[in-house]
Amino acid sequence: MGVPLSALFRNLDQHYLRRLLTLTEHCTLDAFVLLAQEQVYDDHGRLAKGWGTAYVPNDYVLSVAKQFPRFLPAVSVHPARPDAMDELNRCIDAGAVMMKCLPMCQNIDTTNPRFKRFWERMAEVRMPLLAHAGGEHTLQVVRPDFADPDRLEFPLQCGVTVIAAHAAAKSGLFDTQYFPRLISMMERHPNLYADNSAFNCNFRGQVTPQCLQTPVVERIVYGSDFPVPCFPFFPWIQGQIDWATYQRAARIPNPIERDYQLKRAMGFPEETFTRIGKLLRMPQEK
Repeated sequence: MGVPLSALFRNLDQHYLRRLLTLTEHCTLDAFVLLAQEQVYDDHGRLAKGWGTAYVPNDYVLSVAKQFPRFLPAVSVHPARPDAMDELNRCIDAGAVMMKCLPMCQNIDTTNPRFKRFWERMAEVRMPLLAHAGGEHTLQVVRPDFADPDRLEFPLQCGVTVIAAHAAAKSGLFDTQYFPRLISMMERHPNLYADNSAFNCNFRGQVTPQCLQTPVVERIVYGSDFPVPCFPFFPWIQGQIDWATYQRAARIPNPIERDYQLKRAMGFPEETFTRIGKLLRMPQEK
């Protein structure tokens, strides 16, 4: 990523932000959604100490987005928190454009009827939910059974626009392949979308041919999965790009730009990269 090794011991946030600003300034994309990362809570709304390997507070993402207009803040609120509704409304007032959650990593039971008002409030203000679905091998997994996209039925029924991250595709060799289940859900829910994040990594990209077909392609939005690395090797070995494209992509030093250009070369239409603009809750929609 171009961050010095010393950043692991001091000022990592500053180094990371500085590097991110450099990468986004030298990229042909117009705007970037920054994702917060909620902590893990138990079923009673108590902080689960010792669980979770990443935490990015809402205030940090909101403050960075306020300083740099090309960054759009996506917040993360565990609906079991005692102050969940207050935090959600605070983030809405602060200009959040999206909610992000990883149910299997944050222990979020999206089917719990206690969260109905939470989902309804998101639907009222047209705040979409970007929810991880499918296997996960980057962050600590607390509830592997929460990887099933079927568990997103309840927010969808409450009127929330849901984007299933990674199109619910498998991440590891022995993961369950949930992608066909997601396609079945799309037939029932016009407010269900998916993103193509991490499609340049091993197994997830295997569903690319199906994602390029109608009607699924009309529900795909672009996601980079940054800072998870992207490589042209996997699309090439799977026959989605030719050798000349592989070589051109390998020479792009900016990993965000490389991912974007690879997704275009893999056949994703232009609407894939602009559709998110119609789904995000923009500040004027408060």
